Amino acid sequence: MSRDRDLQKLAQIIGPGFADGDVGDVFVERHYNILKEYQVFSALVPADLGGGGASHSAMCAFLRQLAHYCPSTALALAMHQHLVAAAVYNHSYGRPGRKLLEQVAVDQVVLVSTGANDWMESNGAMARAGGGFRVSARKPFGSGSPKGGMLVTSAPFEDPDEGWQVLHFAIPFAASGVSLADDWRVLGMRATGSHTVVLDKVFVADDAIVLRRPRGRFHPAWNVTLTVAIPLIMSVYTGVAEAAAAIGCELASNRRGDPAVPYLLGELANHLTMVQLAVDDMVRLVSDFDVAISLDVTNAMLMRKTIAAEHVLATVEKALEAAGGAGFYRKTGLERLLRDAHAAQFHPLSAKRQHRRGCLITTVRPATRVEAQPRLLVA
Repeated sequence: MSRDRDLQKLAQIIGPGFADGDVGDVFVERHYNILKEYQVFSALVPADLGGGGASHSAMCAFLRQLAHYCPSTALALAMHQHLVAAAVYNHSYGRPGRKLLEQVAVDQVVLVSTGANDWMESNGAMARAGGGFRVSARKPFGSGSPKGGMLVTSAPFEDPDEGWQVLHFAIPFAASGVSLADDWRVLGMRATGSHTVVLDKVFVADDAIVLRRPRGRFHPAWNVTLTVAIPLIMSVYTGVAEAAAAIGCELASNRRGDPAVPYLLGELANHLTMVQLAVDDMVRLVSDFDVAISLDVTNAMLMRKTIAAEHVLATVEKALEAAGGAGFYRKTGLERLLRDAHAAQFHPLSAKRQHRRGCLITTVRPATRVEAQPRLLVA
């Protein structure tokens, strides 16, 4: 898979077969096997590193289309792709990332993240061991973990000289001491396999540490992760909103005699348009990695994420209202989409945390329109 258009065609080919992806709390393993067969996990990896060379915007579009069929598959895949995207950006800017990208390209390694839940504090315990550390922790929300190949995570460590730090590293799921809690029993996105990953005295070598940062403080590395990740993740929820709106409109057509229906459909269209505008602008800001990432860009992403998440839920709820009683039946698909839409609010940052952060930033300096500033990609 070497071109963006191939990725878009693929969504139409495999998507319809993914529509059975919300059976109880069962992970979409069959879907992952198909995605591996088509080398989707390495699609974002640059071609010169053995990957598909797809653009960030094309992957956003792919995830958005896939979510029309199976939101759980799309979201779990987005969790992998956001790690790949961050590595692509870092590699292009002369920072570590190449090794991880090559692993993904060669073996279609599934990356699993715990970063959003760890945020600035992280959790767990690290103790010095010969040539590295022993790490014990419980890391929830490990989307795709039943097929995980590499865990990208962090843990706090009290350095005797520098005090509390958070150390970031990647460890194979095959490493001794790594297991899954099998505890993903939730309201929505039930098939993402986002189990808690349990680390029991797992050895992490010194040379596996890719970042050290002060614990409890915002680090510039978050600017990269949030900027490239949020458009990928929210593209999934855009697909959820679009799928719900389509069902709502179809069922509303059976209620033409109801004078309220035109108003409901108008509200539905407005909510969906807000989602699409916000997420399309996120993708624009990333500009296929040709962006000078900064705190201003991160803040712009977080504001658009809040707007999109609020209107995703509003879209699905309005679709149900427009559908009327028929939409209450599970067989229409709205029930599942409504459950899945609720998950949007829990991705970073949640609305109130974003409001507070945005307020702190914009009170320091006047808010301005944020443009994607081109930069020279480092080979």
